[in-house]
Amino acid sequence: MVQNPWSALFYVGQGPEDIVFVSAKDLLPPGVCNLLNPAAIYANNEISLGDVEIYGFDYDYTLAQYSNLLHSMIFDTARDILIEQFKYPEGLGKYDYIPGFAIRGLHYDVQKSLLMKIDAFHYVQLGTAYRGLKPVPDEELIELYGGTQHIPLYQMSDFYGKECADSYWHRKHLQHGPSLKQFMDIFSLPEMALLSSVIDYFITHGIEFDQVHLYKDISDAIKDVHVKGVMYKWIEKDLEKYILHGDEIYAVLNRLVNHNKKLFLITNSPFSFVDKGMKHMVGKNWRDLFDMVIVQADKPNFFTDRRKPFRKLDDKGSLQWDKISQLEKGKIYKEDLMLRHGWRTGAIVPELETEIRIINTEQYMHSLTWQQALTGLLERMQMYQDAESKQVLLEWMKERQEIRSLTKNLFNPQFGSIFRTFHNPTYFSRRLVRFSDIYMASISCLLNYDVNFTFYPRRTPLQHEAPLWMDQLCTGCMKTPFLEEMVHIR
Repeated sequence: MVQNPWSALFYVGQGPEDIVFVSAKDLLPPGVCNLLNPAAIYANNEISLGDVEIYGFDYDYTLAQYSNLLHSMIFDTARDILIEQFKYPEGLGKYDYIPGFAIRGLHYDVQKSLLMKIDAFHYVQLGTAYRGLKPVPDEELIELYGGTQHIPLYQMSDFYGKECADSYWHRKHLQHGPSLKQFMDIFSLPEMALLSSVIDYFITHGIEFDQVHLYKDISDAIKDVHVKGVMYKWIEKDLEKYILHGDEIYAVLNRLVNHNKKLFLITNSPFSFVDKGMKHMVGKNWRDLFDMVIVQADKPNFFTDRRKPFRKLDDKGSLQWDKISQLEKGKIYKEDLMLRHGWRTGAIVPELETEIRIINTEQYMHSLTWQQALTGLLERMQMYQDAESKQVLLEWMKERQEIRSLTKNLFNPQFGSIFRTFHNPTYFSRRLVRFSDIYMASISCLLNYDVNFTFYPRRTPLQHEAPLWMDQLCTGCMKTPFLEEMVHIR
């Protein structure tokens, strides 16, 4: 067997004995690394910016990008709330925020105290399930879910992020409380870290706990940090410390205004907080760029709830009492607007920049090429059942798993990429594709395109549409699924 996975790949003849070694680098086309641009915009649907007359922006993690220091502050404050207000053990005070422990898009099974990554088809990626700060063995995970990696649909929210009927019935009749929670926004990173730390402490010290109560307490502690305005005060006191990419925001907004685009800002944050941040990033006259500013919008209910009418705020953020019959340029509003139009959407995914830089590395490309080659070999050679061939197949399977783990660890040692499991899109990716027409690492990516640019999504091949997968090229076999060799099975 090949000891160095970066040095050679196989071309296969008629059997395991017909093996030829070639350099892995020879299989990679020149310039294959660094092909992806981290500053590019990627399209899920065709969309022409020339057709877009109105641009709406969120504030947190869209216009305002925050430093990772904010996550540590949220973690520390919520941890102290648990100790001081919820009377959790003081020993929790020894836990600090672990940057890079969790990734966005993970699911948390409340009843089993499991944090894990699930793919677009509801399968848990093996090796990515954690209870507390320790991984759960694959065998234990499969046993917990009745002999499978698959999570039943009734335990998950539906495709649109809402509670499905089966899930509601399950909780109503079995009295189990919430079942699975997906952590989608960046503010959820400290919450996942705190959940894992508290569970780790309880397990380590042999303390029994009710899973639902623990989850709710931690969720409430995190919520207090936001709702009571503690986080806003930290940021307002040191905008330079917490807010990133300020200079580029003005360039994006000013460019759109100069091309006669109408802009509005919509956020769940209070006006005073947004006002200070925008003055820091854009300047004191930032409101001149926007036709409308909507604060404390209560998203996502903002887009569907008719019950809450708009209320106007004065320049200091104080509520006004007059009835709103129309929205005026330059004014500030609070509450909701019903979604009546088919808005085109763009997602800001800051992790995209780091993930693309990893994908562009030679190590990643070699790892992926080797993994695909082994996959092709396993599929093609599995019909050879003599003792020697079986041994070779077992070694290939082991090596393939090692390479898969190595590739996962390039992104995050615990959970891997936010976009992929070993071979499927993640549930996070599924929702990203469903809800966004385009996505990018930051709003500044818009500066790289003309305001009339049209984005065209690439055709993504289905399994039966791709005759030249990398493993087929590497193994010298262009036939799938090898019907001639498998005909004897019938």
